[in-house]
Amino acid sequence: MQDLPLKLAKSLENRKQEQAFRSLKRSSSLIDFSSNDYLGLASSEDIYNKAHEILKENELLINGATGSRLLSGNHILYDLTENYLAEFHQTEAALIFNSGYDANIGFFSSVPRRGDFIFYDELVHASIRDGIGMSHAKAYKFDHNNSAELQNKLAKIEKTDDSELYIVTESVFSMDGDMAPLEHFAKISEEFGAFLIVDEAHATGIFGEKGEGLVQELKIQDKVFARLNTFGKAPGCHGAAILGSQDLKAYLVNFSRSFIYTTALPPHSVATILAVYQEFEKGISLIQQLKNNIQFFRSQVSQNKLLANFLESKSAIQSCIIPGNEQVKYVAESLKKEGFEVKPILSPTVPKGQERLRFCLHAFNSEEEISRVLKILTKLLA
Repeated sequence: MQDLPLKLAKSLENRKQEQAFRSLKRSSSLIDFSSNDYLGLASSEDIYNKAHEILKENELLINGATGSRLLSGNHILYDLTENYLAEFHQTEAALIFNSGYDANIGFFSSVPRRGDFIFYDELVHASIRDGIGMSHAKAYKFDHNNSAELQNKLAKIEKTDDSELYIVTESVFSMDGDMAPLEHFAKISEEFGAFLIVDEAHATGIFGEKGEGLVQELKIQDKVFARLNTFGKAPGCHGAAILGSQDLKAYLVNFSRSFIYTTALPPHSVATILAVYQEFEKGISLIQQLKNNIQFFRSQVSQNKLLANFLESKSAIQSCIIPGNEQVKYVAESLKKEGFEVKPILSPTVPKGQERLRFCLHAFNSEEEISRVLKILTKLLA
């Protein structure tokens, strides 16, 4: 076996020196304040059984898709599920991708073209940044949630007749847990004739009457060019969909390389998406239970005099700033010894000085668990 190239070995050593070295670990049996399974649906036996029924009904008791969707992998469940998603999310069409990362890569590498301009929030997910990096469009970031700066940057652009403008944001941000001013962005996109793109990864299944997402809760779905809804968070399964017009779907099928050149999801994965959304359509009490837990968590943060440590958030993501990789890792390990799994977020994932404990709240967390973990955290920070 050849040794690692010197530059790569040096990069690994630097990570270790900065207390930022990552390694793969198995999921624990500790009290969960770390996973994205906000509603607990990933372990739902009812969803598992319903997905199996859908497979039997459609005579798809097979293990794999056998090829890309443009070859042999476009089984009937794709049509059923994409049509269901489009109706549920009040849009013309939905196109399923293998993951949220694939969806963002596929969209941003193919839709904005040379001569176009992309304006993106500085805190958007790495998958969006990577997709933008593969695009031939010019890209400009704006300060987080700063609509005034976005307007100023848009006003300064000297575009040609065939230039298009794209505004990109998340509805709920994955590290801070705060929400974008989507209504303001929708007005700005109308003012400048721009296309608004919203990543709903951490809003799907949480916001809206039935978990439709923040865009539909605000009733601005007709003002958004494209939405990305992932299924690996609150829906508790796998994959993602881009929501938009029929023409956008047709374009992505023809030009999105992460869609074209990959084996399709196996039927069971697509059946699980459909099973989850059929539950959403009924209206599930877990969504309200999660919202109750979010409110209770914030009340306990205040009661323990931790408001100065926590970022403002009304979502399931609650971040406690603890500067320094070594310090935040120490607090996380101390909580683990008390039976709680809370992940430390280290630099360079977040800027230095913004290292944090990222609490992910769930419908299945009890008030006693929330109270206890915050009391222990208070002692550790003191």
